[in-house]
Amino acid sequence: MSNDNRSRNPLQPAGNSRRRFLTQAGTAVAGVAASLATHGAEGQRAATHTQTPRHSRPNILFLMSDDMCAELSCYGALGRAQTPNLDRLAAEGVRFDRNYCQFPLCNPSRASLFTGRKPTVTGVLGNRTDFRTDHPEWVSLPQFFREHGYATYRTGKIFHGGIDDPKAWDVVGFDENRIAGTELPLEHQRVIPPQPVLPPPPGIPVAKRIPEGTPDPNHGAHSDRILIVEGDGTGHPENGSADRAIAYLREHRDAGSAKQPKPFFLACGFSKPHSPPAAPQGFYDLYDLDALDLPPNFAAWPTVPPGFPSAAIRKQNADLFIGRGASELEAKEVLRAYLASTSWVDWNIGRVLKELDATDLRQNTIVVFVADHGYQLGERGKWSKAGSLFEMGTRIPLIIRAPDATGNGRSCYRTVQSLDLYPTLLELCGFSPSAEQEGASLVPLLQNPQATWEQPAFSIWSEDGKTVHGTSIRIERYRYVEFGDKASHGAMLFDEHVDPYELTNLADDPAHAKLRADLSIRIARYHSNNIGISISEARGRTDLV
Repeated sequence: MSNDNRSRNPLQPAGNSRRRFLTQAGTAVAGVAASLATHGAEGQRAATHTQTPRHSRPNILFLMSDDMCAELSCYGALGRAQTPNLDRLAAEGVRFDRNYCQFPLCNPSRASLFTGRKPTVTGVLGNRTDFRTDHPEWVSLPQFFREHGYATYRTGKIFHGGIDDPKAWDVVGFDENRIAGTELPLEHQRVIPPQPVLPPPPGIPVAKRIPEGTPDPNHGAHSDRILIVEGDGTGHPENGSADRAIAYLREHRDAGSAKQPKPFFLACGFSKPHSPPAAPQGFYDLYDLDALDLPPNFAAWPTVPPGFPSAAIRKQNADLFIGRGASELEAKEVLRAYLASTSWVDWNIGRVLKELDATDLRQNTIVVFVADHGYQLGERGKWSKAGSLFEMGTRIPLIIRAPDATGNGRSCYRTVQSLDLYPTLLELCGFSPSAEQEGASLVPLLQNPQATWEQPAFSIWSEDGKTVHGTSIRIERYRYVEFGDKASHGAMLFDEHVDPYELTNLADDPAHAKLRADLSIRIARYHSNNIGISISEARGRTDLV
């Protein structure tokens, strides 16, 4: 590996070359061009044949992050993270402003994305369920490409930690899986000294203080820790994921000089900014603590605002500030660490993109960046994704740069969902969509980001991994959430155009009664083909992290 990809100063953005190829149209793959020009009716055909010769199909570079909400610079005024490389990718591709995960938890979200099926069909409603156990015959997204002539590579976290899909990969490179709660030699823990904080609201559990060095199965004693990584992270699993992806690209480039290689599906995953937030010091230095603003609905403890159902906020956080309150100073320290961790992911992504763009592979490679789910950063006292059916918990970045896409360089404000990626990539690569996939191909929006689009986005939550606790539907202007069967445990309705922080619940406003009824019917239809999964408010396990 060359030094320019290993020892770059973290403060210097990687991949800062903004050169563009003079012509993409003449070299774009026929499959992508044909797909963008003639997107057909939504997939009712089985993916059993190809429309283009194998050698001309595009490569896929699939980049993924963990726990990353849409706090990127390219996502506008609410974006606080400095992400120059993802900003550049967004400027060169199509940035989807309103993309939503199907479940605000790692494993259910990833299982849904990579099987093209909603969580109530996969049956994966918790972090310990392998979709392969009940569905060995299903074809995951990377497996499909492997079975259709692609070389498939994985590096880092793609499926959930400890759960992988052996049928999907030709080669598994750098693996980030490690024992939960342990630290790597390169990481140095810094526990933020507790600050005075208001007492918790009634019914909110408080963690017991555990002496230093004592096992803490609930991770509550030091859930407010942040980690400083030595140097620029060389030798750390996060950098290792990018290093191996770069090596794959070089191997593919070198193989291509001697013969016509297979197209590749390269999945490169990063585990950050998942808690505990970690980054080299240089990325912390990008952020002035005093200049950081907390959200207007920040609270020291998990707090249910007046007019909101109690089911909307879990009584205890699952990731940060577990069983303890957060002062404004502590909250800003953790927020800075989260943003620094996001910038570190961006830097590593920039290294991979720089390697891709330095070769002619760029002209024939679809690049996708997506996160598994969102994250709340102190809104209503919540520091987690688990249980959040708010915008911050379910809205995630999605950027697609496809060769010859006429929408490149523009943003799309239509409502889409991660479930749509499976059929999108099949169509872009010249394959017929499969009737088994439940999403809608985004190819029309890659061609025209302002095209008419009537698809909503659905997200669900389960407390016990068996029953549906809550369901949200997002349309272009509104978010509606029901807790329990037919909103038996409450509902929320937000006008996102005028209330982006979701401060006012309109669910019981008579002026919105018809809208609420219509959205409730759509939720019922969404659940009409659940497989043995009931809808109720499930009480019990709150350790789904």
